[in-house]
Amino acid sequence: MEISKAEMASAATAANSAASYSSSVDLRGGEILVKALQAENVKYIWGYPGGAVLHIYDAFFKQDTIQHVLVRHEQAAVHAADGYARATGDVGVALVTSGPGLTNAVTGIATAYMDSIPMVIISGQVPTAAIGLDAFQECDTVGITRPIVKHNFLVKDARDMALIMKKAFHIARSGRPGPVVVDVPKDVSFNKVPYHGYPETVEMRSYNPVRKGHSGQIRKALQLLMAAKRPYIYTGGGVLLSNASAELRQLVDMLGYPVTNTLMGLGAYPATDPKFLGMLGMHGTWEANNAMQHSDVLLAVGARFDDRVIGNPKHFAQNERKIIHIDIDPSSISKRVKVDVPIVGDVKDVLTELIAMIKESGLKPDSNALGAWWSTIDGWRKRDCMKYDSENTEVIKPQKVIQTLYNMTKDADTYITSDVGQHQMWAAQYYKFNEPRRWINSGGLGTMGVGIPYAMGIKLAKPDSEVFCVTGEGSVQMCIQELSTCLQYNTPIKIVSLNNRYLGMVRQWQEIEYSGRYSHSYMDALPDFVKLAEAYGHVGMLIERPEDVEPALREARKLKDRTVFMDFRTDPTENVFPMVQAGKGITEMLLSPEDL
Repeated sequence: MEISKAEMASAATAANSAASYSSSVDLRGGEILVKALQAENVKYIWGYPGGAVLHIYDAFFKQDTIQHVLVRHEQAAVHAADGYARATGDVGVALVTSGPGLTNAVTGIATAYMDSIPMVIISGQVPTAAIGLDAFQECDTVGITRPIVKHNFLVKDARDMALIMKKAFHIARSGRPGPVVVDVPKDVSFNKVPYHGYPETVEMRSYNPVRKGHSGQIRKALQLLMAAKRPYIYTGGGVLLSNASAELRQLVDMLGYPVTNTLMGLGAYPATDPKFLGMLGMHGTWEANNAMQHSDVLLAVGARFDDRVIGNPKHFAQNERKIIHIDIDPSSISKRVKVDVPIVGDVKDVLTELIAMIKESGLKPDSNALGAWWSTIDGWRKRDCMKYDSENTEVIKPQKVIQTLYNMTKDADTYITSDVGQHQMWAAQYYKFNEPRRWINSGGLGTMGVGIPYAMGIKLAKPDSEVFCVTGEGSVQMCIQELSTCLQYNTPIKIVSLNNRYLGMVRQWQEIEYSGRYSHSYMDALPDFVKLAEAYGHVGMLIERPEDVEPALREARKLKDRTVFMDFRTDPTENVFPMVQAGKGITEMLLSPEDL
């Protein structure tokens, strides 16, 4: 049989490719690790060196495609990589040493795990022969991190390094994303082994997450949605993680149904659109929570009915409704609330198919019923549950700071990070997020100290964007040493500290639940934040009068190349409203101090 020239050329190409893959060079384990990161197009890695990772750091010294950022604490390394991942959608990467390096990183790993953030954390380990012998700076990394990772690996042989790294990145970014820890003993990072190249694909028999939803279930969902009298679309962080904001917006606009976001889902649907009822849950709006409770068909998309959203499950179950739940993770479905139409699949893929089915079916919502439902919702809206003393001229109201910041930056390319507490809720309530991945906060774990590391991670990835960290005087001190990192790596962020001299959310609960017994929630010895910022090489501002709020923010924005710490002295008695107390139902809300 005669072989054509094209076939001969193709065969030669295949042979050359196979030869190049089979030919190898001897590399150290640490060098293979760096090549793996390069193959995964990693641009930044945040870390802190130590004895167990020195071979890996030596490999980094010999390359110039990945920028390493030296943080001041391992917790901040993981937070910064986490913030980068949340804003970009890429896998965040952090590097820590063994023992205390790893244990310091645990809070950051757990934070990412609770919010399903794709990350790879590389940790050093004592030499293989010393594992289990209580060697210097040894800890059981695999055991310690097992409950707070999607998966973890202990690399026992440098020859396995490339494949393990490929698996780590695949697991971190696919299915329901999450952090993956790769623990590397010091001898494994040092040993030289043949390197055959980085795998292009990986197959794992025990890990095959479903992407495409069941068409029959999606059709059932369509029928329920079109027959609904009081429909409601409830969306969470899964919409952002799946990059499905465009599909969600198309679906909502096609149907004309009301929509809400969880704290983690803000920005998936534009907050300024009339169909958006605001955030729901413990500090959600009156209209969002009432619509959730009184809907007859609920479409839950990439959300998990957690305790901060539905409050008491028994109260939520008092009203009958049909629930459709779309989620990539089957274990999240019917975990807290029994659902009628479960759809396991990637949110983007499922919404795309649902939209196509709606167009194909020609079905239309019941316009009369929908009109009546919107009239009911408009009645709830008239209560103006977000009202506060905005005209106060004596003391700075924290809500006013956030509203001023929003009005000033709403047309700019802006990212908002926050720490955890009252300031976090005010930012979520009063900053109207119209785009996805612009609101970066710790939802599931509620970790204080994330704000500055998140912001500096984002600023590195988005140098032309404005990045504001909304924080409080309590949270900000948990990772304030990273102001030094901001200076070294030129990440000029703007810090908006709502300083009320209290651990505000703790104080609020003590006022409401503990008859005003403020046990250890008052900050008696705060630093001079202006001088502290200046000591780190930045600009500090003290703002004490309401009339100075806007000028201070304007001045800070003008200082584009400087990190600015704005110490706003806010009303120490202000509470976050609306509020649902623990154990209450989502419509059993406190709307103002008068309800106490």
